[in-house]
Amino acid sequence: MKFVAFVALALGLLAVESVLAQALGLEITRLEATVALVIFIAVRGTVLEGAFTAFGVGYLLDVFTGRPTGLYPFLAMVNFVGAKLASQIMDGRSLLGFSAFVAVGTTVQALLALFFTWLTSRTLVGHSFSLRGLPLLIVFSVVVGALLYPWLKRLEPGEVRADPRALKV
Repeated sequence: MKFVAFVALALGLLAVESVLAQALGLEITRLEATVALVIFIAVRGTVLEGAFTAFGVGYLLDVFTGRPTGLYPFLAMVNFVGAKLASQIMDGRSLLGFSAFVAVGTTVQALLALFFTWLTSRTLVGHSFSLRGLPLLIVFSVVVGALLYPWLKRLEPGEVRADPRALKV
């Protein structure tokens, strides 16, 4: 059920992201709104559900971008594995920790997308991404992640706690 909710949320985010990017005149770049979903499921989910969710979100991202096929599912899985490993060392369950994970995940995804696009098509590199826009991209992703965080926490069944005043049967 969580997989379906995250993929549906990713689809909605990508639709809003594409409209927003076009309205702002950012036709040749992307806004990394889905990184927050991958990071959240990596920090709070199990390995199996997180891997499937990260791949599904990455696949949707791949469909929306039109870049070399398979790039964004791979990058989503790299972000998932990296965040899963980092969550063993650092706490990413708080809003501040989650925002830091999103900032690092956005940086990694953007730089790897630039690198692999450069490897596959050297003519698209100048039109696909600018390193000057990376700080703004990171800020946008962190803001989106911070706004999504309360709603994403509601999807996590482990976070629902019973009212301590309720009668125990």
